[in-house]
Amino acid sequence: MSLPLEGRVVLVTRPRVQAAALVAGLEARGATVLVAPAIRIAGTRSRALDRALAALAAGEFAWVTLTSRSTVDVLASRVPPGDVRARVAAVGEGTAEAFARWAGRAPDMVPARFTTEALARAFPPGEGRVLCPRADVAPEGLEAALARKGWTPLRVDAYRTRPASSLPSGVRRALLAGEVDAVTFTSASTVRGFVAAAGSAPPDPAPIRSRWPRAVCIGPVTSREARAAGFRVLAVADPHTMEGLVAAVERALARAARRPPA
Repeated sequence: MSLPLEGRVVLVTRPRVQAAALVAGLEARGATVLVAPAIRIAGTRSRALDRALAALAAGEFAWVTLTSRSTVDVLASRVPPGDVRARVAAVGEGTAEAFARWAGRAPDMVPARFTTEALARAFPPGEGRVLCPRADVAPEGLEAALARKGWTPLRVDAYRTRPASSLPSGVRRALLAGEVDAVTFTSASTVRGFVAAAGSAPPDPAPIRSRWPRAVCIGPVTSREARAAGFRVLAVADPHTMEGLVAAVERALARAARRPPA
């Protein structure tokens, strides 16, 4: 019996160190997976982050928000679990699981919908300081929403997100040949990183742009970014998890005709 994604080629743009679960899920359904990390994540060192983590360990924050697995990784690399002396709000299932594995306890709050907007809506009214460690490119909005509920949020850059310098040569050839059935995006920054990397293709990125593969996105923010970049979005994962993304690829490609060769 054939697998649902047999004969399909799916491009994964997630950072390589975070891509294993997504790649495994797609391959288990028969897909040929190409990996082209669109962004690189690097920790940041700053006095602002140092002061914030010291205040967290001193119990000066009522809450800390975790809006990605990378945020958990930063905490794990900088402080012992016992130094997280605050209630914890995690944006989604994957982030919550990563925190629980490291800290030995579950977050205090995970919204029903796995988005930053849902996290802000689910946050209770109250008073006190809230630490919001974010990516340097994370959009505004969370901190203002918390402030409207009475909290005093402090945003600090916990890590930097940098676009890939180029696409792997095999991925570039597959894109030019029209062999990629779908590209998966797991954040708005992976969309921007992919577009930037494709734009560095010598001598002219126009042929790759004319062969943009159809996209499957992890959530609505990522989907909006992909559409703005010119991608046709076939599906958005629901729930907004790696498992949900794999299922969305399967559903989308079951409906979509195969792309004609270039």
